[in-house]
Amino acid sequence: MKIIILGAGQVGGTLAEHLASEANDITVVDTDGDRLRDLGDRLDIRTVQGRGSLPTVLRQAGADDADMLVAVTNSDETNMVACQVAYTLFHTPTKIARVRESAYLTREELFDNDHIPVDVLISPEQVVTNYIKRLIEHPGSLQVIDFAEGKAQLVAVKAYYGGPLVGQQLRQIRAHMPNVDTRVAAIFRRDRPITPRGDTVIEADDEVFFIAAKKDIRAVMGELRRIDETNKRIVIAGGGQIGERLAEAIESRYQVKIIEMSAARCRHLSDTLESTVVLQGSASDKDLMLEENIADADIFLALTNDDEANIMSSLLAKRLGAGKVMTIINNPAYVDLVQGGEIDIAISPQLATIGTLLAHVRRGDIVSVHSLRRGAAEAIEAVAHGDSKSSKVVGKAVENIALPPGTTIGAIIRDEEVLIAHDDTVIESGDHVILFVVDKKHIRDVEKLFHVGLSFF
Repeated sequence: MKIIILGAGQVGGTLAEHLASEANDITVVDTDGDRLRDLGDRLDIRTVQGRGSLPTVLRQAGADDADMLVAVTNSDETNMVACQVAYTLFHTPTKIARVRESAYLTREELFDNDHIPVDVLISPEQVVTNYIKRLIEHPGSLQVIDFAEGKAQLVAVKAYYGGPLVGQQLRQIRAHMPNVDTRVAAIFRRDRPITPRGDTVIEADDEVFFIAAKKDIRAVMGELRRIDETNKRIVIAGGGQIGERLAEAIESRYQVKIIEMSAARCRHLSDTLESTVVLQGSASDKDLMLEENIADADIFLALTNDDEANIMSSLLAKRLGAGKVMTIINNPAYVDLVQGGEIDIAISPQLATIGTLLAHVRRGDIVSVHSLRRGAAEAIEAVAHGDSKSSKVVGKAVENIALPPGTTIGAIIRDEEVLIAHDDTVIESGDHVILFVVDKKHIRDVEKLFHVGLSFF
């Protein structure tokens, strides 16, 4: 696939990295020559320096025969104009734009071929807000991913000493929970993936990914670890777009405080939010944190744009007694350094956003793609089409499907029903199939499984 990416920042660079390793023809456009040189030295891609909304620059990037334009610069307006130019002059089939400003996002009628021709809108702030909200709703989880509009969820937890299933074989899950169906999709032990089998023994500190119907998630978590108390008190450092959106989404169910440096931003938050307490100051101010009883907070969230400030305020909050600490980290190099120590969960906005973008780039009928373990693995929701003659999966039992190495089918969503995948489960046309891919070099093989042969047409 021939793809033009506008913007060589965190999201554009990470996307180029993902796609370049999958035999796509990638061109990255940016005004910053140093960034482009850095990307070009590391990846097998083309680079073009210039403003991505200009017709001459888009033509130089290969827009005449591009399959897709992904506009993820820091400017909403540049991204929207680039999509307009690509549609009008180059008839680019698929146009994806990152749009941050909620004043644009709330006016859906703007984005169609008669106005601003954007096929897919990406709002990183909204993606990250939803991601954090799911973590808050499932105490003890490291990652929570929705499939089929939330009917099924994939949850990552760390197995603790004392959990009922720790030291037991996976086949014991059914004996422990006869009324709950679940499947362990993958286990990471000391950062190495283990393909789960019936006789696999769960060890303390294993990172366990399991999939289940949404209503059963809490019961399964209780088998792997002590169930954490329900979260009540939440402190947010940073009242920017993510902090504001998150507070707005959760303030009706939790006691929320926001700590924000800017007086003008504090006034805006006070006027906009209903029950959230807004405090002006720095989350790195020990006296302020003590005064606000940070030790009573169930969760401390550092959501500013400054990685160093987020890390320092998180470490302080943890030392002062905050229950769980989650931190936004924009620099990928920092994520592995800080997660799992005093910082419980490091959230990478670009990795959270990449999944939304990848779903539109993958071949086959891919509904959603989610990056797991900081990009080490992926969870994919694909739709099965065709019949037993034209499809490699339809009409076959799970045990008879030639899955690539390190790939597991976790669940199948059929209409409104969540079916946990067992060896004898037969896939039907129209099923949404949830796959877990540990080795990303096999992504293309997974996509090919869901291609339909010519006999179907």
